[in-house]
Amino acid sequence: MSSITSSKVTFKNLNGQEVTMAAEIYFPSAFDQTKKYPAVVVSHPGGGVKEQAAGLYAQKLAQHGLITIAFDRSFQGESTGEPRQLENPYISTEDVSAVIDYLTTLPYVDQSNIAAMGVCAGAGYSANAAINDRRIKALGMVSAVNIGQMFRNGWENTVKNAEALPYLEAGSASRTADANNTTMATMPLAPMKEEDAPNAELRGAWEYYHTARCQHPNAPGYTLARNLTQIITYDAYNLAEAFLTQPVLAIAGSNAGSKWMSDDLIARAASKDKTLHVVQGADHMDLYDVPQYVDEAVEKLASFFLNSLV
Repeated sequence: MSSITSSKVTFKNLNGQEVTMAAEIYFPSAFDQTKKYPAVVVSHPGGGVKEQAAGLYAQKLAQHGLITIAFDRSFQGESTGEPRQLENPYISTEDVSAVIDYLTTLPYVDQSNIAAMGVCAGAGYSANAAINDRRIKALGMVSAVNIGQMFRNGWENTVKNAEALPYLEAGSASRTADANNTTMATMPLAPMKEEDAPNAELRGAWEYYHTARCQHPNAPGYTLARNLTQIITYDAYNLAEAFLTQPVLAIAGSNAGSKWMSDDLIARAASKDKTLHVVQGADHMDLYDVPQYVDEAVEKLASFFLNSLV
């Protein structure tokens, strides 16, 4: 809908890192600033920025009468913070709550009706935030990735936890190297070259981030190797069995190697209102931007949020 409008905003992150967050708010058509609207915080994939999948979902969900906000995580995109491209999952989880802090200051946002959703690693961070932050009244997930599980257990859950020990060793060594050099060691979050992709599905990740399909100058596709010491032991679903009581909708492609991470959250969540919607024929990356799959996901998410929040 061409009547959808948006506004770029910045605000201070109150989590103690001296970071200024950058975000874009999307408004429904016929937006009336004297009224109050339910709101959805949309988190981007690992290595992504708000102008990609997160912004696409935020814009489409706003067409259904929701206030939505897509943001760049701390140290990434247009948000501030050093070192650049840091992907500390604990900070990334707290960023979701930092955005909610900001939303509560906006007179047109209904504070009692705020939801969180994300794509890929952003879905995992949103889940972790929902476990921690009771202001989140509903959780949506698209192609969910629990970044700790992915790094420990592999894209298709074929690696045992203990076999990931070398990654902890590498992360520890990188931290020492960072302290003794002027540049920091990096590692890819998606294949940096087409020939680096281990399979056709992850070739799609290379294509998404590094070709005209959806490349963006603020999304270089790598993070810092030092993050391995935080990522390997991180569980985005920690204590979901006890505290993730809010309504949950997870959306995954039938052909996604990552689908097991959506299955795991649905199995673990304490919620009595939890659903896994499988998009037939889609793989992980298809749900980022392929119109027929995105539109199916948005219809499910919009109905879910409107029923859960209003």
